[in-house]
Amino acid sequence: MIDAIANFLGNAYPWVKALHVMSVISWMAGLFYLPRLFVYHVEGHEKKGVVPGSDMDLLFQRQERLLLKAIMEPARIATWVFGIMLALTPGVIDWSMVWPWTKLFGIVAMSGFHDFLGATRKRFVAGENKFSGRQYRLLNEIPTVLMVLIVVSVFVKF
Repeated sequence: MIDAIANFLGNAYPWVKALHVMSVISWMAGLFYLPRLFVYHVEGHEKKGVVPGSDMDLLFQRQERLLLKAIMEPARIATWVFGIMLALTPGVIDWSMVWPWTKLFGIVAMSGFHDFLGATRKRFVAGENKFSGRQYRLLNEIPTVLMVLIVVSVFVKF
């Protein structure tokens, strides 16, 4: 049975890798864009008279919810599923090296950031936002730093 799974994963490797990369791209797009939506949302409240509960506020909330639930969540799940399949493919990862661990750290941190964004969206809905537009701009750099860590880990393989 284990040989059959290993054989399947070995044969499916190019397809799984391609699906993994597409999932990562979709997930990363959302991780970059949702904090930007939060910037526009909070700055609309601060500067443009977007009142909580107004049509514009509800539009932001809808866009944020759809981005998170319809794009980011499925992409994160697919990224993890295909990534685990790649990790289980014989000969792909040497766990005695440092790079798989730094990549895993980056992925777990990225998932934590994703969950933070989900909680932040819920705070907007409740009218309890705690951050300014500037703070969201700074938070928007977190996925970039994690992406660099992950990509360097995978390609340099230190």
